[in-house]
Amino acid sequence: MTKPAYRTTARVTGGRAGGKGTITSGELTVELQLPKELGGPGGATNPEQLFAIGYAACFETVLRILGQRMSLTADDAVIDSTVALIPIENGRFKLGVELDISLPSIADTQQAIDLVRRAHQTCPYSAAVRGNVEVALVVNGALVRE
Repeated sequence: MTKPAYRTTARVTGGRAGGKGTITSGELTVELQLPKELGGPGGATNPEQLFAIGYAACFETVLRILGQRMSLTADDAVIDSTVALIPIENGRFKLGVELDISLPSIADTQQAIDLVRRAHQTCPYSAAVRGNVEVALVVNGALVRE
């Protein structure tokens, strides 16, 4: 493996139904539970919630950096990230993602769309799911078409 710029390790015991996840360096520990919608008790974190936060945080950072390079203000971005488990055959699931992005400082719809497209091409989370997960992007209320 190429030498990484950053690396983290998590340990999960008990899985998504009554388990616990810990970042081994100690910054985060979460209780895990199946959501009520999947027959669990809910009331704790699940992997989809963690993925939604991670993806939105990464995407926002890329928006801000690319915005600076394009002389656009994107440091006021707000991202609502929705991650869905979608049933497919044989009791399996696939992921779906929607990033609903608000860029209040970019009034020009086409500029906002262009920035979001570039961010989607650059974001490591987008690269990781490309071709495997359907990702819908909405910026300032406009659907971003690929």
